[in-house]
Amino acid sequence: MPIYFVFALNIVNTSGTFANRVLLALFALQLGASPVMIGLLGATFAVFPTLLAVTAGRMTDRYGSRYLLMFGTSGTAIGMLMPYFFPSLTTVLIAALMCGLSQVFFNLSTQNLTGLLSTPDNRARNFANYALTNSMGQFFGPLMGGFAIDHFVNTTASMLLGLFAFIPLLMLLFRRAPLEAGIVKKKKEGKAAGGNAVPAAGGAMAMLKDPNIRRTLYTGSLLNAGLNLYQFYMPVYAVSVGLSASLVGIIMAMNSTAAFVVRAILPGLIKRLNEDRVLILSFALGAASLVLIPVFHNAWMLGLLSFAFGLGMGAGQPIVTMQMFTNSAEGRSGEGIGLKMTTNQLTKIISPLFFGAVASAFGLLPMFWMNAMLMGTGGYLARVRNKPKAAGRA
Repeated sequence: MPIYFVFALNIVNTSGTFANRVLLALFALQLGASPVMIGLLGATFAVFPTLLAVTAGRMTDRYGSRYLLMFGTSGTAIGMLMPYFFPSLTTVLIAALMCGLSQVFFNLSTQNLTGLLSTPDNRARNFANYALTNSMGQFFGPLMGGFAIDHFVNTTASMLLGLFAFIPLLMLLFRRAPLEAGIVKKKKEGKAAGGNAVPAAGGAMAMLKDPNIRRTLYTGSLLNAGLNLYQFYMPVYAVSVGLSASLVGIIMAMNSTAAFVVRAILPGLIKRLNEDRVLILSFALGAASLVLIPVFHNAWMLGLLSFAFGLGMGAGQPIVTMQMFTNSAEGRSGEGIGLKMTTNQLTKIISPLFFGAVASAFGLLPMFWMNAMLMGTGGYLARVRNKPKAAGRA
């Protein structure tokens, strides 16, 4: 199965998913949701990814990805269609839960397939390209959602986006090439094509005994926390220094643009510097940007720092996913990526609570600087990472 088919699936699915996030939030507001309810709506997307990511990864390793991808895309589409038939706040929350459940299977399967369909020589390029397709979907999705909402009533927009979300299912039905399971040993990596291969013994707890796995989880969580906090508090800081909503939007867009740019050149950077050095530089750039943000009130400087921060975070995220795949036990790459997804979701829950308390007590400035310290810690952990396992994957 060509990896470009996986990339095409991901672009369409990610576009629909991010369009749906915009639609559900605005739909809820129209139905009279309070700010607390909007926050609850955002949290519901993360419930099932937190609880089921490891299980979904184990299923991907054992059974392959075709039916999990079909379940993921059809479940997302059904979730999007629900508000069309039953427009209520309860339905919107159930739709968010269903989309979160479906996406954990889809996203984990496509990430794992990216690794399984790669060789050690092209793995960095493929993971960078996968991250690039995420960026494209995250760019087109909100545009689609906004256009649909502006030109149709919310229920009609829900129907149209739900139908759009079925496109990956149709792509999978028309292309019936098998999708590898994690237990398949690939000829590409010099292994016999043994259909009776079995996964390495142990599970998620056994993986946590590996120091490379633990450090990858730590660095991934720190990257995720840094990006999550930036997305929460950068707009708050920009407004607090008197910038307009339009300028805040431009500043935030600079971050997304930088992530797209760095992912386009990431394979070349890794080839020149190696993945560990690029990851260390990612953390260093993120830390430096966070230290300087509270110093400036000028929109141009904040835009430049936002761009620099996007370069760091945009490069770091695909590297962490690639390292998790590389260091996972043989036949358990999906489970390893699921473990990473679980820790990332927990970070999204914990970090805003902790840093929100810090910001409430001491203001935004120490919050940015404490976040910069976390980035520095991530750079140190990336520096001391053990050598990857030599057996098969590296």
